[in-house]
Amino acid sequence: MDSMHAIRISGGQQLRGSIPISGAKNAALPLLCTTLLIDQPLQIRRVPDLADIRTLCSLLSQHGTRVEPGAAGQLTLTTPEILSPVAPYELVSVMRASILVLGPLLARHGCAEVALPGGCAIGSRPVDLHIRAMEALGARVDVVAGNVVATAPRGGLRAGCIQFPRVSVGATENALMAAALAKGTTRLENAAREPEIVDLGELLQSMGVPIRGLGTSTIEIEGQTTLSGCDHSVVADRIEAGTFAVAALITGGELFLEGAHAAHLGALLTLLQQAGAACEVLPGGIKVQGHASRPQGFDIVTGEYPGFPTDLQAPVMALASVAEGCSSITETIFENRFRHIGELMRLGADIQIRGNHATIRGQARLSGARINGTDLRAAAALVLAGLVAEGETHVTGLEYLDRGYERF
Repeated sequence: MDSMHAIRISGGQQLRGSIPISGAKNAALPLLCTTLLIDQPLQIRRVPDLADIRTLCSLLSQHGTRVEPGAAGQLTLTTPEILSPVAPYELVSVMRASILVLGPLLARHGCAEVALPGGCAIGSRPVDLHIRAMEALGARVDVVAGNVVATAPRGGLRAGCIQFPRVSVGATENALMAAALAKGTTRLENAAREPEIVDLGELLQSMGVPIRGLGTSTIEIEGQTTLSGCDHSVVADRIEAGTFAVAALITGGELFLEGAHAAHLGALLTLLQQAGAACEVLPGGIKVQGHASRPQGFDIVTGEYPGFPTDLQAPVMALASVAEGCSSITETIFENRFRHIGELMRLGADIQIRGNHATIRGQARLSGARINGTDLRAAAALVLAGLVAEGETHVTGLEYLDRGYERF
């Protein structure tokens, strides 16, 4: 896909077949950052070929990482020394996940200077929890001229108890990486529980870090003096799998999601079954089958894992737009994550918003139009709506889609 062009969709066709699910972008990004903790080679497999991955590799190269691509999504990263602890605004501004270099740079190099991040415009995602976590490990952290400037105490970071006032995936990841080289045992309370957190923890365990409590809200990390390189495969992307699962139901088709983990998609699979899909867990993946009649309306509230993922809120709103009856969607994670609603309404969707709550009256038909994605998941939702809209739909904003879906 050329981000200067549109995806052109002739709607009304059932999707049938098998789709191999990529490695998860949201897991791969922190996994790649762990190269900053070690001077040995780190081999990561099933890395998706995405704009965000390329941006992060450019940033890591600036810090001193050699990135060697291999076959089938394999990357070998080696960081013999940290050449620069500075993550500049030009790179950080296009991708919020760049803040994930803060913890490993501080832990290994003793200092870090990371520009305040940018990324999709889906609401306020402050870095205060990242800063608190580094301070709990003994660092001095200041925000100077738009940069987070952190310095470890003499002798390096020391273990501490980090109590997150609210759940944050990114801050949990930064704390995990920093604690891996901190002296003593660090305890994270109210930690994120996402599969991507577990994947990062398992990689750190392979590097030699004893970790207890992965997948729970309390995690303990025994910091080590040195870590070793290892070989790791990225977990399957539950958001990509969820998006294509919705595509199967919204088109009345049947898709086998090759490599998808049902255990990571519990909230979505429950919703899809309520809406009328047949979901079957098979060896090697999940089969999702729609039917000839319209899906049924539903009510969801987004929440931290294992609740309904905010990253699938926009795709299921496309589904609600053509469902029988009335659906309601309440967004509790990001305050600006309803920006796709106006574009869905251009296709004929009937949606009313009150604060963080949307009421959707499903329509028997949508009509094709020119529409524009305003963030990553919004762009995916508009493609899903275009799959069932009568006539032709042109979706622009592909630069967002390219950030999270490989060859969508």
